[in-house]
Amino acid sequence: MSTIYIVILGLLLCLAVYDLVVGVSNDAANFLNSAVGSRAASRSVLFGVAAVGVLMGCAFSTGMMEIARKGVFMPAMFGFNDIMVLFLAVMLTDVILLDLFNTLGLPTSTTVSLVCELLGAAIAVALFVMGHDPAASQVLGDYINTDECFKMITGIFCSVLVAFTCGCVVMWFSRLLFSFRYKAAYKYIGALWCAVALTAITYFAVFKGLKGSTLVNKEAIAYLNAHIGMATLIAFVVWCGLCSVLQYVFKVNSLKLAVLAGTGALALAFAGNDLVNFIGVFMAAKDSYFVAADYVAAGGDLATLKMGSLMAPVHVNALWLLGAGVVMVLALVFSRKARTVIETEVKLARNNSVGKERFGSCLPARAAVRYTRKVVGAIARITPAPVARFVESRFRPLEAAEDDGTAFDLIRASVNLTVAALLISLATSMKLPLSTTYVTFMVAMGTSLADRAWGRDSAVYRITGVLVVIGGWFMTGIGAVTAAFVTACVMMYGGVWGIALMVAVAAFVLVKNAVAYRNRDKHEVSLIDLNNRAAVQELGVASADRLADILSIYRGTVSALLAEDRDALKNMRRKARNICRALQAVKEDEILPTLQNIDPAHAPQAQILFRLHESTLSVAENLLVIVKSSYKHIDNNHAGLNEAQGTDLLTMSDKVGRFFPEMGSLLRSGNYGQLDAVMAHASDLSDEFADCITRHLLRDSNDEGGMRNGILYLGLLNETRSMVRKAFSLIKEQKELLALYPQAD
Repeated sequence: MSTIYIVILGLLLCLAVYDLVVGVSNDAANFLNSAVGSRAASRSVLFGVAAVGVLMGCAFSTGMMEIARKGVFMPAMFGFNDIMVLFLAVMLTDVILLDLFNTLGLPTSTTVSLVCELLGAAIAVALFVMGHDPAASQVLGDYINTDECFKMITGIFCSVLVAFTCGCVVMWFSRLLFSFRYKAAYKYIGALWCAVALTAITYFAVFKGLKGSTLVNKEAIAYLNAHIGMATLIAFVVWCGLCSVLQYVFKVNSLKLAVLAGTGALALAFAGNDLVNFIGVFMAAKDSYFVAADYVAAGGDLATLKMGSLMAPVHVNALWLLGAGVVMVLALVFSRKARTVIETEVKLARNNSVGKERFGSCLPARAAVRYTRKVVGAIARITPAPVARFVESRFRPLEAAEDDGTAFDLIRASVNLTVAALLISLATSMKLPLSTTYVTFMVAMGTSLADRAWGRDSAVYRITGVLVVIGGWFMTGIGAVTAAFVTACVMMYGGVWGIALMVAVAAFVLVKNAVAYRNRDKHEVSLIDLNNRAAVQELGVASADRLADILSIYRGTVSALLAEDRDALKNMRRKARNICRALQAVKEDEILPTLQNIDPAHAPQAQILFRLHESTLSVAENLLVIVKSSYKHIDNNHAGLNEAQGTDLLTMSDKVGRFFPEMGSLLRSGNYGQLDAVMAHASDLSDEFADCITRHLLRDSNDEGGMRNGILYLGLLNETRSMVRKAFSLIKEQKELLALYPQAD
């Protein structure tokens, strides 16, 4: 056996471990978002329940490893080398795609990515075989299991609409039954409701999680399937009794039990069924390697070996499953990207709209909101007034004093888990393929819509988010097929060098994604604490840092303009835009949420805080106007400023360069004893701007540079003067804010 195949097998093992990590980071949102959003328990408890479910799912892993071996392509049509390259192409593509989606914080389907990658790589390898082996079949359909591929992909995408609709309908009736003030109704029907939810979850866990298990006796599973109705009834009676005892005797909220049970059941099914998406390819490659080794040892020619043996039933060593489970649990506990994906789903489904929306708006979302409002209005006009009043009373949201800050309540969390569990169970019983990601995400979106979580102010952003995620799913399929096809082509035609090239490309992309995520993670923000002086003083330090950055860009812009350096101006424009965007993000992520959650006692501080940030933003916007107008002038190849204009502008730039550090020192120290001196300096500076404008107006109108230069020059002076004034306003507001906090002794 050639050493290259041992290297490929080693690479596949490493990629499988990494795939487990990125796969769990993405799919963790499927079974954790409902529990996290409703705060059913502490994070440690939730992750503990999910970890137990994952380990059990791995131990009871179903016999779905065949998907990677024969679900998409016909292994008997491929040789050993072809199969190994095909598998390597799939794994390289898979880790890149999943890591990319995790870095962006978007959920995607590991099932869709695997199926499409197998399809793309199989097509590439089949075309290579057809072109280089005259004896091989020249019909592409002989190499691809087209019927099974079409069935899987169609079933997966059809589940999107079904899951959304079911989640929306069930949630609407559930909220009508309980209302947002569900505790009153829960006293009477809570135990029954939880028993129904837990029975559905039990049915799901048993039927979906254990079916086809390699460790559970098949006769026992067959017996259970034959008596599933009676088993379900017994489960309902048991759960009803237990929930009643918990609720009425021990005063325990059984809704939390339902949410925790659903979380564990979904985690179990995820590990048991989606494990193939992460290690199935490696396991198939390992079996292929040992088949080839035995074939060579028996004197066979490796070039003539076809891999029809992959059609045989799979028997997986339990130690491999246990090892995969340990990796998945570690990834679940320690992955920051898992929390990012969970945060995306929770934010899209949350009731409140405090803080920045995760997504912007788009034309389809705006149109959907507009026409939905018209339809709702038409329905409201034909609905009898008593019915409308009753429904409205059931959907009346909680007042601010009643809101506990959760993204959504336990009623919606239990509906999310129950509906998702039932849909997945139903599809399994009908032998229909689907994606747990698609089902759980779309159920959550449907319940949030029915729950009126998408208010008029947030609906367009939430719908945009859903469209982005769904679009990402489709792009996953298209990108997976294309990327796997290209990767397999390069490796098949390039041989060893082609393999080395694609491995290097994958490593580069993964490192780049990690750096991008780490840089983004550094800029995470939180609410501003207005309760102590130290936190307010930090605002002054941050303002001083921004003024230093603004001054650096301003002076660089003046120098580049006088030198007519277009590239330098373009760079300054990029930096100025980044400052404006960062300040706008601070406004949306920190300032506005702080104002919405403000203690009435801190109302004076809040209004000064808002003015302070607006002044800072105005300074940055003045700078952006200066940089953009300078860049546009040079980019259009207009003549630069004349000598007199350049001299005056450079002089003013130097004076601004001395004034801004004085303001920065005041902001950093928090001592404004020298403010009067700085104010006098600012007044003198304003007078000098006026003198520069007067000198320009008195110059010869035929002076070189003409009207365009004059417009640019006057605009720069005016924006610079405005920038200085706004910076001084920032100083006064920071002083005024700090004065509200007594100096510690």
